[in-house]
Amino acid sequence: MCSMILHGRRLVQLQKWPNFSVSVQKSTPLSNSFSSSASAASDVVSLQDGRKGKNFTVSYLVGSLGLTTKVAESISSKVSFEDKVNPDSVLSLLRSYGFTKSQISSIITVYPRLLILDAEKSVAPKLQSLQSRGASSSELTEIVSKVPKILGKRGHKAISVYYDFVKDVIEADKSSNYEKLCHSFPQGNKENKIRNISVLRELGVAQRFLFPLLISDSQPVCGKERFEESLKKVIEMGFDPETSKFVEALRVIYRMSDKTIEEKVNVYKRLGFGVADVWTIFKKWPSFLSYSEKKITNTFETLKGCGLLKHEVLSLLKKHPKCICSSEQKIVNSIETFLSLGFTKDEFVMMVKRYPQCIDYTPETVKKKTEFIVKKMNWPLEALVMIPQVYGYSLEKRTVPRCNVIKTLMSKGLMRYGSEAPPMSSVLTSTDQVFIKRYVMKHDKLVPELMGIFTGENGKKSEVLQ
Repeated sequence: MCSMILHGRRLVQLQKWPNFSVSVQKSTPLSNSFSSSASAASDVVSLQDGRKGKNFTVSYLVGSLGLTTKVAESISSKVSFEDKVNPDSVLSLLRSYGFTKSQISSIITVYPRLLILDAEKSVAPKLQSLQSRGASSSELTEIVSKVPKILGKRGHKAISVYYDFVKDVIEADKSSNYEKLCHSFPQGNKENKIRNISVLRELGVAQRFLFPLLISDSQPVCGKERFEESLKKVIEMGFDPETSKFVEALRVIYRMSDKTIEEKVNVYKRLGFGVADVWTIFKKWPSFLSYSEKKITNTFETLKGCGLLKHEVLSLLKKHPKCICSSEQKIVNSIETFLSLGFTKDEFVMMVKRYPQCIDYTPETVKKKTEFIVKKMNWPLEALVMIPQVYGYSLEKRTVPRCNVIKTLMSKGLMRYGSEAPPMSSVLTSTDQVFIKRYVMKHDKLVPELMGIFTGENGKKSEVLQ
């Protein structure tokens, strides 16, 4: 293991995975039917109740913790509640132990399930147990903030073992000189975990990646021989231990045998990918190998059903491999959304080829951004077809502030385009520095006002100037 650590630190270039030679099987044709069935009345009621709880959860998280709507919506997909009684009790308990507002927000973002645990019967006893071990308030809040899921572990002994190990790591990392852990490994199932986490730390894996591995029950640090084999493969492939992709690759490789990996590679080969293509994409997004043959081929055929040719689908997946995880229904919904906004099917295909991430956005996001571009700024749909990357820009942080600057200049008759806005590409695709030079600094007397609009200091950053 020591030699592996040294080898991992030195190895920086990707070494080729052995080519696999397996007979190619014919793919099963998949239906491209986009038919849908009506929901039963009971399903509608259930859906409405779910939305009600989700909407309350989002409002609560934004109001009580100051989280952004986007983060709150993400959390609401994991936990949902329809009243504030239990969440309030949990937050009140955390505050009583000295957790700051930012620490609490961080804890809930990482471990939202904490809000639905019983504050008195489940959470409080664990905090009391840790405090009774002599932990100071600052030490307790720091460790729990870094590893909030420790409050979800069962058994005081298990919690104490993990707590002590996390404490050792934090204290060792604070040292000016790198310190190797001198932790005594516990007996039993936790021995492998702590030993393997120590190895990853010595390779350079950061705390923010180590601690979630430590707490989870289904991660690649539970075994011994299997862990060492998987780690060796990931190191030899050239993944940087300081990045999240290193841990992602370790998870994927750990879960699959060589035979399974071989089968996954051959699925992609049958679709037209080269072996080198597969491993290049794996380096970019390790989860690329984690999907089943049915899922991979279904998504591939669905994309072809949208109007993309085989070589265009291959190009799209090489450029944006995460498209492989998009469900058939999500892709269909994406098509329907763009068509309902006035785009043709050919224009949709063109946008996807130029910016595959188009498929990933929710119908609400696509509609909101399209309507702003077309209705508020009077830019044509063709502009979005040419530059679909605009859908990836933040409406609040980039698009609206810049457009408000343009609207202000137009209202003062200072645009050479008269009553029309300049081309969308000129306004939205340039860097901040170029935009400011082009539309702000040229107007000496208005610079303070325009900069205030651009930065949102005048309170109009998120509002659209009429």
